[in-house]
Amino acid sequence: MPIPHITPTANPPMASALEHAINSKTKPLGSLGLLETLAHQIGLIQQSTQLALHQPAIIVFAADHGVVAEGISAYPQSVTWQMVENFLANGAAINVFARQNNCALYIVDAGVNHDFGPRDGLLDRKQGAGTRNFANEAAMSKEQCIAAMQAGMDLAATLDGNVLGFGEMGIGNTTAAAALMHKLTQTPVADCVGAGTGLSKEGILHKQHVIEAAVAHHAAVNAPLDVLATFGGFEIAMMAGAMLKAAERRMILLIDGFIVSSALLVAARLQPAILDYCVFSHCSDENGHRQLLANLGARPLLQLDLRLGEGTGSALALPLLHAAVNFMREMATFASAQVSEKSTPD
Repeated sequence: MPIPHITPTANPPMASALEHAINSKTKPLGSLGLLETLAHQIGLIQQSTQLALHQPAIIVFAADHGVVAEGISAYPQSVTWQMVENFLANGAAINVFARQNNCALYIVDAGVNHDFGPRDGLLDRKQGAGTRNFANEAAMSKEQCIAAMQAGMDLAATLDGNVLGFGEMGIGNTTAAAALMHKLTQTPVADCVGAGTGLSKEGILHKQHVIEAAVAHHAAVNAPLDVLATFGGFEIAMMAGAMLKAAERRMILLIDGFIVSSALLVAARLQPAILDYCVFSHCSDENGHRQLLANLGARPLLQLDLRLGEGTGSALALPLLHAAVNFMREMATFASAQVSEKSTPD
């Protein structure tokens, strides 16, 4: 599987043109704060001062995890397929938020342990009935991992828009994400694990011990793709592939919470320039996400104490992308408004 090559967005003349365009608007310098940073980033992604968003989409990837056999979740594995049914019935939070923001929503069966049969609105990319229990063996074979990544790449290649948000559903996937974070950043496991679906302190400690034992069992695994195959999930691998292809296509990547960020971590280890294309929607309330964002050099747009997943943070951040683009497109400049730069209020 060829890894997509991602071109860094750095372009000094374009950066200078964007800075001039932003600073020429009728406002004190820097007064739109993070929106100015966001507009500058979007401009570098699009290599233009004429910013545009079209046909934003969010993909929710769903899959199950064999490690749930270790008792690391407050919910049974069956909740994964039940929530997929909820997505298809337009009853979940992501349905509400995507709808209110006029954002296309795609639901993908990446590897749920359930037979949905042919269903309207469900993209069948099933790689298996969930991964194996990584406490005992690798979650996926290398071939399965590559196939899942390729499926994500192929899906991202079909989209017509220039904004792609990522979401996930999978009981047990915070355990997989924590293991990936530990292995790829060397952050202590205790700082990577959290409550997930609502574990008690005792449950969190048990999750920590399960990951520590699994890491010791797979001590020889270090290369990013090997780490992904050993500890990841079909939905995480598929997201990593989709992210790589989307960035290759110069799309804006809207990154959701902890699990989505763990997929990005893998992708960034393969192609570091992918981070140029990432807009980090929020900082999750899941323990470990703040440190993971710091490791990625990310500054999230929102702090809402979310820990739902599903791509909800991606959907909630969309209005801020529109605000950044629209002030660049519609706000007057000092020259056009015939306003003195010295006369604008603080």
